[in-house]
Amino acid sequence: MKVGKIKKLKNNKYKITIDDFDIVVYDDILIKYNILYKKEIDTNLLKTISEENLYYNNYNKALKYSLKKIRSKKEVYEYLEKLEMKKYDIDKIISKLEDLNILNDINFVRAYINDKIILSKDSLNKIKDDLIKSGIKSSLIEEEIQKNENNDKEKLEKLILKRINSNHRFSTYNLKNKVLNEFLNLGYEYDDIVEIYDNNKRDDYDILLKEYNKLKYKYKDKYSNYETIISSKLFSKGFKYSDIKSEDL
Repeated sequence: MKVGKIKKLKNNKYKITIDDFDIVVYDDILIKYNILYKKEIDTNLLKTISEENLYYNNYNKALKYSLKKIRSKKEVYEYLEKLEMKKYDIDKIISKLEDLNILNDINFVRAYINDKIILSKDSLNKIKDDLIKSGIKSSLIEEEIQKNENNDKEKLEKLILKRINSNHRFSTYNLKNKVLNEFLNLGYEYDDIVEIYDNNKRDDYDILLKEYNKLKYKYKDKYSNYETIISSKLFSKGFKYSDIKSEDL
């Protein structure tokens, strides 16, 4: 097959006209097979060039994917698998990215933990579990987790205080249950949640009074037994019976 016009393109690529069709190859391939000085290429060489060109194309996709944000080795591996590459070529690309320090699971763990601590409500327990699911070795995770252990309970206290201070409708009992459910799901320890909540919980009176007046406005002109209805509603919201029956309401 006759090699015709060779035109330089962007991104280190060249367009080569062979007989009556064009192929686009990377400059490394052009140099490796000395195509600039060839008048003809055979079918076997064209096949080799096409296969290597596909490899370079996938490598550049992996490079772009890895530079977009810090990725784990497993993430990049799974990304390349979706491109239906051979395992040998995937391993080769992964190894090259590691040699360039573009792919580094230690850096990934540090960045992931730092982002989650600052930008999410997740506990270190949940962060650790998520990293394990990402295919990171436990030994790498433990070392970085230990560096941040002192901040975990402090973070939990700030989050619980925020929930308490923003509460305008739930009884102390109901709010405690909501706080427990929320922060247990985020991986925090039960004893830590209870201790922090109990040390910072507020008196129910202001919220109870507000709820009482709201229900009184809603039911007083509709039902003669509105007081019984209000008591039932308040009790279902978690307020204490003794507080509901208080003469202060």
